Amino acid sequence: MQVRTPLRLARLAFVPAMALSLSGCARHSPWWIFDPKGVGASASYTYMMIDVVVMLSIVGITALLIVWFLWKYRKGNKHADYDGKWSHSNVLEVAFWGIPIAAVAFLSWAVAINGSFAVNPYNPTAITKQIKPHGDPIDIDVIATDWQWLFIYPQFHHIAIANKLIVPAHTPVFFKLTSTAVTTDFFVPQLLGMIDVMPGMRTKDALMSNQIGTYQGIAADYCGAGTSWMLFKTDVVSKTDFDHWAKGLENNPQQMDYQQFNRFAEPYINVAEKTPEWGHVEPGLFNHVILEVMNGKKWPLPMFMTENMFHYLQLQAAEHRS
Repeated sequence: MQVRTPLRLARLAFVPAMALSLSGCARHSPWWIFDPKGVGASASYTYMMIDVVVMLSIVGITALLIVWFLWKYRKGNKHADYDGKWSHSNVLEVAFWGIPIAAVAFLSWAVAINGSFAVNPYNPTAITKQIKPHGDPIDIDVIATDWQWLFIYPQFHHIAIANKLIVPAHTPVFFKLTSTAVTTDFFVPQLLGMIDVMPGMRTKDALMSNQIGTYQGIAADYCGAGTSWMLFKTDVVSKTDFDHWAKGLENNPQQMDYQQFNRFAEPYINVAEKTPEWGHVEPGLFNHVILEVMNGKKWPLPMFMTENMFHYLQLQAAEHRS
């Protein structure tokens, strides 16, 4: 038993270590927030790390001093000086007050002020300062339903795509976001920060990426039975490829008016990862949805979707409705 116990403990310690190292191989790696690929995400990461380093420095130095004091003034250490009449030290006063004041002042300037303006979703200076004088930012209207995402491109003949976001590299993209049902969060961890998407309201966000690739977008807030499937891929493509895709989609005969949007907005769990496209969406649909929700419009959730979810998912997977 004495031989097996250490081995058993070693195996128990090895399991979480392996799980941690292999977590990067998962479909959605938990480390993606530490691998930013967008201008806004990089700025957020930089300011976060500044905050972490400063605070860890203070905590780390404090911890080392505690250990040093405990060791130096331990019972039985005859080499430790003890002055029973000591009451004040200007050096310690300066250190105890000066270091925290300097740290707070630095964080206030570097993170609270510069960082807040740099990653402010309504006007992120990290992105807006890179807009060229005659540059062409892209506007995208985002409507969250239960449980899908609709992306509308007003500048491109009001084309639209569901559950997939396509943006050009080296181009600022500005989002207007709203929801038809409940509050959720729009989040592409490697490209832009999280922003609430709320029914009857409009929020904003922005992204810009100089690295072509595919990145995972998620609904980062629990919003009902279909939250786990409310995902969307974000493809950052070259400007040429984006223009080619947009031009081709403009010729798509599929169109969406408000009546068709009502059908799309019905509660639906996208288990088949469908990404339907429309060559033209009714202009003003985004604002129309906001006004309708403010006036009490609802897309009710059928009880069978929650009471017998497993059976519903089986039927829906067989149907492959888009």
